[in-house]
Amino acid sequence: MAASSIPRTTEQGNRVFESPLMEQLQAYRARWPEEAATVDDFLRLLADPQNPFLRERLEGHFTGGAWLVSADGRRILLTHHRKLARWLQLGGHADGDTDMGLVALKEAEEESGLPDLRLEEPAIFDLDRHWIPERKGVPGHWHYDVRYVIRAGADERYVVSEESLDLAWREIAPIAEEDDESLGRMARKWLARQPG
Repeated sequence: MAASSIPRTTEQGNRVFESPLMEQLQAYRARWPEEAATVDDFLRLLADPQNPFLRERLEGHFTGGAWLVSADGRRILLTHHRKLARWLQLGGHADGDTDMGLVALKEAEEESGLPDLRLEEPAIFDLDRHWIPERKGVPGHWHYDVRYVIRAGADERYVVSEESLDLAWREIAPIAEEDDESLGRMARKWLARQPG
């Protein structure tokens, strides 16, 4: 178990994993009250005594997602995900790390090969709970994806990793109109916070 995932015990005897995630989830609920039920799902997972930051917890576990935007904020880097065969944002498993912002940054670096990436802010950008189907002996399970804005530097030359069939920079505005509920929601959130 990673040092960052060592649990503490509350006065009531419940195990709670030390993480900035609790405060971030509460702040997210204040910003997006219409997503309160989703936040409650994530808080329940965080309070579970079985470590929710490990992929071996097959009832569901946390993943870190990266809304990886170009330096000018107009495009996002998407992956044609090898296992799911869909265009998605970058991201992956926490593997014991409880700082989900750093997980998102690390996954963005590993999956894009881009230099000079930075976590834009410690606040959660989006939350999404989605089902991962059974594959190669791993039963189907829930991913609780905690997403953060990751900003690219001037060098946009990516490297396609083993995780992806391909990568592509896409304009954000058209994504807001697409049928993909998750990507569309993030695109609309992003566009709403941009000036002009």
